[in-house]
Amino acid sequence: MTETTPGWLSSDELEQARANMPILYVEAVPVRVDDSGEVTSIGLLLRIGPDGTVSRTLVSGRVLHHERVRDALLRHLEKDLGPVALPRVPTSLQPFTVAEYFPTHGVTPYHDPRQHAVSLAYVVPVTGDCRPRQDALDLVWFSPQEALSPAVQSEMPGGHGVLLKQALAHVGCVI
Repeated sequence: MTETTPGWLSSDELEQARANMPILYVEAVPVRVDDSGEVTSIGLLLRIGPDGTVSRTLVSGRVLHHERVRDALLRHLEKDLGPVALPRVPTSLQPFTVAEYFPTHGVTPYHDPRQHAVSLAYVVPVTGDCRPRQDALDLVWFSPQEALSPAVQSEMPGGHGVLLKQALAHVGCVI
């Protein structure tokens, strides 16, 4: 099935592009913050992969041709968290890290067997009602300590656990 929205590639075109060049992504770590701006909880999506495995992931998706990074972040946050999540996209679009995903294990902590991808990663506070959409089964809020526990980290494939640790360190959650 081919998407009719301008900027989307057909499945065959996307597979060809993935085979020949890095693809740009955005990733967001949705958080709840208290009145002083400290992170109180982190939202992790529960998904079922194509192979049937259940995992916890972050909000993530491609940046479309001719789409601003800010717009891509908002689109993926709404797609994964629902239209009333009320995300507060940072005023500065400087990511807390750039994650390079390789199809080969061990090049970086990040792995995506489909492609070489470059992802701009952001911590995004959300204040509204979050309800998972699209292919997410659920959204669970964890305290920073719970999110960094070995049990939760083991459920985050492809380096998302490493990315989550970096995000929490970036916002001053030292565990």
